[in-house]
Amino acid sequence: MDCSGCNKCKVAVCSIDTKCQLLDRSLMDQWGAVSFPIYQTATFAHPGLGESTGYDYTRMQNPTRKQLETIVANLENGKDAIAFSSGMAAIATVMELFEPGDHFIIDEDLYGGSIRLFNEISKKNGLEYTAISLSNEDPTPFIKENTKAIYLETPTNPMMNVTDIQKLSAITREKKLLLIVDNTFLSPYFQNPLDLGADIVIHSGTKFLGGHHDTIGGFVVVKDEEIDERLRFIYKTTGAGLSPFDSWLILRGIRTLAVRLERAQENALKLAQFLKNNKHVTKVIYPGLPEHPGYEIMKKQARGFGAMITFEVESEEFARKILNNVQLIYFAESLGGTETLITYPITQTHADVPKEVLEKNGISGRLLRLSVGIEGIEDLIKEFTRVFEA
Repeated sequence: MDCSGCNKCKVAVCSIDTKCQLLDRSLMDQWGAVSFPIYQTATFAHPGLGESTGYDYTRMQNPTRKQLETIVANLENGKDAIAFSSGMAAIATVMELFEPGDHFIIDEDLYGGSIRLFNEISKKNGLEYTAISLSNEDPTPFIKENTKAIYLETPTNPMMNVTDIQKLSAITREKKLLLIVDNTFLSPYFQNPLDLGADIVIHSGTKFLGGHHDTIGGFVVVKDEEIDERLRFIYKTTGAGLSPFDSWLILRGIRTLAVRLERAQENALKLAQFLKNNKHVTKVIYPGLPEHPGYEIMKKQARGFGAMITFEVESEEFARKILNNVQLIYFAESLGGTETLITYPITQTHADVPKEVLEKNGISGRLLRLSVGIEGIEDLIKEFTRVFEA
């Protein structure tokens, strides 16, 4: 893999595992700190009139945040990455690229916070959108004269639908639309949408990139200079930048991204197979199972299947029983950390989604979502066995 973005470390070629370790050393401080310093300052002094160190005010730029942005851009093979105070701040800023009257197409199955943003904020600001199943439907008939972009997650949250990014990008290039991909579920370790034809990649850095459930952040990664300049202008104007300390926490998390995701994915596959064979489970949705409709697409466009599982149980009462009895596993919102979390989408991540959308997407009181961690798999299976049979 070309590692041109890491040229300051004098390494010609390195794997993505190594990219997580080889930081851009042009920003290293005078003492050669291996753990990049936290520049916890709001402002920077100028050497003299008309002179600058390249840093003025942390709302606009900060060395710690710049280091993080450089690493994330390298991991996604992008021109630039912009670090935000949350994933939602990142998505909201991308929406500021558009004007009232513009139309965009979204996947009908998205994180509930994204749907809330589009319904309550984007519509208010004069944007229009059409929701379709991008994993199953051709978006071409839904493209209008005022259509500007297509927005998706793959796999989707929580139904794990998989869309062929390369195939979709052929349509967006022909129609001169932006292709925006939320890559949170797989992270740049497993998937690089820019390489597949996407124009903008979004991450909730809170999740796998941070990896320890101790900070909130978001990223937008781009490959086009004009889009980058526009996003940077919006970013500094609205003040949604990630703090120096939170930037450092995500920098620290990225160092273990490879080992965490490999272990979590290994656990996820074994847990999915266990759940599939349990009498209380009626459906298991994991892209790493050969019967998943997106299995072959994932093998083509990703380097792995991730650590997210959605499954359905026999009744709503049984789902609630699981949530009330887990001990080793945390009943909590969010995902992507070292601990296994179980989430109830209908009351947590998708609580604000209209009922008709939930029903159409198959999100019911029987549906549970797992973010699989790095615990011993035998302990996770014992936990579910205990809870199921209690």
